Amino acid sequence: MSAILKPISLPPRPAGIAPEERMYLDVYDAIMSHRLTAGTKLTEQALGEIYGMARHAVRRVLARLAADGLVDLEHNRGAYIASPGEREAQDMFELRQVLEAKVVDKLAGRLTEAEDSALRELIVRERDAWMRGDRPLWIRLSADFHIELAKLAGNGLLVDALRRLVSRTTLLISNLDAAGQQPCSFEEHAAVVDALQERDGRRARARMAKHLDQCACRLLARAPAPFDLRTALGKQLQG
Repeated sequence: MSAILKPISLPPRPAGIAPEERMYLDVYDAIMSHRLTAGTKLTEQALGEIYGMARHAVRRVLARLAADGLVDLEHNRGAYIASPGEREAQDMFELRQVLEAKVVDKLAGRLTEAEDSALRELIVRERDAWMRGDRPLWIRLSADFHIELAKLAGNGLLVDALRRLVSRTTLLISNLDAAGQQPCSFEEHAAVVDALQERDGRRARARMAKHLDQCACRLLARAPAPFDLRTALGKQLQG
């Protein structure tokens, strides 16, 4: 049984958040909750009108989302929600298997008590978001678990590579069609941390490999659907 801490109350977004940061978080959440589906075009004009931002500021946000692997910027065509194909998805998960095996190898036997506690706290926040039905936050925390493991391994290039891979593969995760099924399970995360705490590198690698296999099996095949950008971002028309 995993040593899990008590649930944590998560603070709301600050009221004075900058427009660019708010747009980034709104688009991120809309992508992760599949209100903005893969292949959807994001126009600078529409986003600028919604957020009251100049087009150059909108471009900065789109560039940030592109760096995260969530948006593809196409020359002379604009910005689109990333839509990895089946082959790319297979390649990305294959690469994640290699990189994340290296991460747990480096951490097995050297995870400190403070690091263990921080990872378990993150898992509790992930579970809490899931239980409260906050899907965007839950997905972000689920992805953050993998990034935090990479940070603890101490290789900056590895962190950068995994950040993009984790974000991009998260786009493919299924929409929880089966009751109780989690695309990136906090229970599977806790099992990895348990093995690391026990200094069992082989078990940690096996649990991470199984976890990534489970994630890959839950890929979502999405069909394009009509949508309204303002509604998808949770913005109401101002009367």
